[in-house]
Amino acid sequence: MDDMRSTSGYAFTIGSGIFSWSSKKQETTALSSAEAEYVAAASSACQAIWLRRIFEDIGEKQENATRIFSDNKSAIAMAKNPVCHNKTKHIKIKHHFLREASTNKEIELHYCKTELQLADIFTKALARTRFEILRSMLGVAPMRIKEEC
Repeated sequence: MDDMRSTSGYAFTIGSGIFSWSSKKQETTALSSAEAEYVAAASSACQAIWLRRIFEDIGEKQENATRIFSDNKSAIAMAKNPVCHNKTKHIKIKHHFLREASTNKEIELHYCKTELQLADIFTKALARTRFEILRSMLGVAPMRIKEEC
């Protein structure tokens, strides 16, 4: 059954390895793709800040902002513009945490082309070719099962 709710997803890496990822249905139905991406970016920002605190606790403080990539320019613009617009006033207040994290330089939102958005592997049904490309970009190798005699 399709409940019309979007799926948020993220993947965090250190060096060439992925160490934190998520794929989760959003709590509310988004009224636009920009809103869905904004909510997803807020979820990513929460995880990024939590990870930054863990690294700081073990003596590995991150001096620069954590880069979060989004393939939606409108969502990035909504996060960077603190003025409340008619198009964003209905979004739950908790998601506007994204603006604060961006203003505080804890996270930095960057645009990336849809074809390069790694999180899509966690959030969308993909054609086999695109799935295999994203899987490879994540560093995951296909498993080969040998037939038994």
